[in-house]
Amino acid sequence: MNNNLIFTIASPLDQFEVTNLIGINAPILGYLNLSLTNLGLYSLIVLTLILSLHLLTINNNKIIPSKWNISLESFFASLNSMVRDQIGSANEVYLPFIYSLFLFIVISNLLGNIPYNFTIHTSAIVSIGASFTIFIGVTILALSIHKLAFFSFFVPGGTPLALVPLLVWIELVSYAARAVSLGVRLFANMTAGHTLIKILSTFLAQMFGSGGLFSVLTLIPFTIFMALIGLELAVSLIQAYVFCILTSSYIKDAVYLH
Repeated sequence: MNNNLIFTIASPLDQFEVTNLIGINAPILGYLNLSLTNLGLYSLIVLTLILSLHLLTINNNKIIPSKWNISLESFFASLNSMVRDQIGSANEVYLPFIYSLFLFIVISNLLGNIPYNFTIHTSAIVSIGASFTIFIGVTILALSIHKLAFFSFFVPGGTPLALVPLLVWIELVSYAARAVSLGVRLFANMTAGHTLIKILSTFLAQMFGSGGLFSVLTLIPFTIFMALIGLELAVSLIQAYVFCILTSSYIKDAVYLH
């Protein structure tokens, strides 16, 4: 067998593994372990990028705003419009949260599309953890506003008395599913897309490395691969938008109880 045809193929799931980059063990308070993982590092990078983006848009009281300032203001206005449509103009107090959430998700998703980078939301604990935290926050918000009237949310209007016990359980399960549905959607889409890109890139690298006419013919599937990369970039943006618009919808349900 020709040794040139033997390739070592790493698992496409290896790119999602959370690994320790720096670790410190200290016998303090019993036993203290401090470590910086790739997940933590990229979270800090995303936070730094967000802060840097806003520092670049400081206008310093200039009459003519910079291009960065105009772009960020347009983006802010678009999100403001979305929150107003979903929650209402009287409840724009939730806009800073939605704005920060969208920026974190979209920048981390786009950063993860750079080769050899780690994608934060391919970690289930991050995506589902964010979803569960939002669910708890929205539930506390609804209880603080409506008190015991909150539980009427699980009884649809005009429901026959005989069907109330059954529909309450259905509504309760549907409501509880929100705790994971947001995170699972984001996690699944990002993981599936990156896995596909990894598999195809490995396969194309092997085809290009085979040499001769075969490597030239590989240009055809390579164009499809480039289109998939463009699709993955679009998915990164769409998933951030979907996550935030559903979060806004859940806040609307908590505020108006419908």
